[in-house]
Amino acid sequence: MRFSGRFIPGIARRTDPKQKGKAINMAFRPLHDRVLVRRIEAEAKTAGGIIIPDTAKEKPQEGEIVSVGSGSKAEDGKVTPLDVKAGDRVLFGKWSGTEVKVDGEDLLIMKESDILGVVA
Repeated sequence: MRFSGRFIPGIARRTDPKQKGKAINMAFRPLHDRVLVRRIEAEAKTAGGIIIPDTAKEKPQEGEIVSVGSGSKAEDGKVTPLDVKAGDRVLFGKWSGTEVKVDGEDLLIMKESDILGVVA
């Protein structure tokens, strides 16, 4: 999945990890109850000081929400807003979401129900 670098007003904003939280424009907006998540890389060293090689690392189950959809629709047609927002750090299941590449960055898109909780 590849998108052009054009900015479409009102689509999405995300923070650039290299620019300390500075917002940049992104040409992708999740629909309905879906969220776009950037994985947060796990530590390369254990608490005991053992360095974990890349081949033994598991994919992290913690991430930062990049953007969110408008919310889920109830049977009566009302839209219920999501409980999470862009910038929240969340935990999700090992097999949750679908991997996508947006603006050259590997991200996950998943339903809000796949999120286990928000990290304080």
